[in-house]
Amino acid sequence: MGGTWAGVRERVLALRNAPHWRVVFGADFHDHGHEFQLHPVLTEEQLRAVERRFGTELPEEYRTFLLQVGAGGAGPDYGLFPMKPSAPGVLSATGRCALPFRPGLTAELDQHECAEPQRADYPDDDAFAAAHTPWVARHEELYDALTEGTLCISSQGCAYYSLLVVTGPHRGTIWEDVRTVGEGVVPVGRRGTTEPVTFAQWYLNWLEDAERRAWDERSEPSPRPRLTSDHNLSGES
Repeated sequence: MGGTWAGVRERVLALRNAPHWRVVFGADFHDHGHEFQLHPVLTEEQLRAVERRFGTELPEEYRTFLLQVGAGGAGPDYGLFPMKPSAPGVLSATGRCALPFRPGLTAELDQHECAEPQRADYPDDDAFAAAHTPWVARHEELYDALTEGTLCISSQGCAYYSLLVVTGPHRGTIWEDVRTVGEGVVPVGRRGTTEPVTFAQWYLNWLEDAERRAWDERSEPSPRPRLTSDHNLSGES
């Protein structure tokens, strides 16, 4: 195996023997720690079945990761969600991954929230309800649409998630789902630039940092935030 992922699986699994592997954030945290374990890789046939289920071909760097490194396990934060091959007869997913990813929706949602109808501006409850009900419906529509065209691949804890963009000009890049704090979906930027990182950059940067920490005698444990929500391990947002 050559290319981007040459030797990566071996490097990750080797960290299980590092003296300070537990200081790496997300590696050792109750039932959520990845412990530098990796799932077996997928075969090309299994991967094609996964893509049929999602209704779209996955970005190349992530595809080759699943084929050459592992179908989930150790990775940034609490690790990568398992990508399990579809069993015969399993129904297709909702198709949200195949929809266009629209990064401008976060700003649109912000504007919509600023325009929320206020009770004081209406003469009675009926008039307020007539204005507020469609506002709520549109808010829910925008909120749900923020993650269309993405695959949720990792939990950061506390209801924050990492998303892989699957469609459109940003295909193959990593964004954060921070809707839980009202900030929408935002790109994970490359250091010194405004460009979002690709999946390979995101994963390899994590691995290099994990290697430094796990083998460094001066390493101190990372803080352990409490997870506040679980996620559907199918991965679809």
